[in-house]
Amino acid sequence: MAKPVLAIHGGAGTVVRSLMTPALEAEYRSGLETALKSGWSILNAHGSALDAVQAAVIALEDFPLFNAGRGAVFTHDGKQQMDASIMDGSRLRAGSVAEVRNIKNPIKLARAVMDRTEHILLAGDGAMQFAAEQGFSLEPDEYFFTEHRWLQLQEALAAGRIQLDHSAPKPIGTVGAVACDSNGRLAAATSTGGMTNKKFGRIGDTPLIGAGTFANDVCAVSCTGHGEFFMLSATAYDVAARMAYKGISLAEAADAAIGHLTAIRGEGGLISVDRSGHVAMPFNCEGMYRGKIDESGLNLGIYRD
Repeated sequence: MAKPVLAIHGGAGTVVRSLMTPALEAEYRSGLETALKSGWSILNAHGSALDAVQAAVIALEDFPLFNAGRGAVFTHDGKQQMDASIMDGSRLRAGSVAEVRNIKNPIKLARAVMDRTEHILLAGDGAMQFAAEQGFSLEPDEYFFTEHRWLQLQEALAAGRIQLDHSAPKPIGTVGAVACDSNGRLAAATSTGGMTNKKFGRIGDTPLIGAGTFANDVCAVSCTGHGEFFMLSATAYDVAARMAYKGISLAEAADAAIGHLTAIRGEGGLISVDRSGHVAMPFNCEGMYRGKIDESGLNLGIYRD
């Protein structure tokens, strides 16, 4: 029997301890802990890694401080456009959605694409049509409105920039989860609201299998950071490929993948797990909201040290 384990992230970037208030840090830790416990309740009952990563990401999407679901950032037009993906490594199946709006939990819609269609990625109006056909209800715009996100947009508009939310200890980047269950099955899931003030229908790495999310029978990976660089590097798949082709450990492969990201001037991190239950969570920036849980207990981290 394999060692069940779950790891999650809530984004990576500029997370400076001196700028983080104790109250805000406590909120972040509470959100991470809730997500870990949601996924672990499934793994601990001998449930599947796939169901566990979905449950963990749903909890993160529901938590307004992370840039996914309810806490998604605003686009240039003052809207939320969300992306998500999920992959079942044991069956090499995946589903993802891009540019969806008013969906409370985009990761559920990505799962429906995997389970109920012959496709992998649905985007925009087509994804929304599929959601309607599958009976997904839409939340009003007010559900997704958070004041700090709105202020971020105003700051970005005034400065004329697109931002990754990496300039202050605020909700950052992306959320994700990876897991290994008691049967050695691996799965990964990732969800995001993208970039503040994004234009032109920009889509990042999150819904792209192999770039921001990947799982097979070797490892499961979820990435967070500046998505364009993860796309250029196929970072999520890169970890699995290094393990398979070079015969190296998860930790070595994950570190090497982030090293390559650094070499092309990309910023971010990843979480990963292999079928033996080993976890690696490297990043090349000041911090990454992260945590893992297994039979030995729960551990959380935010800063580099």
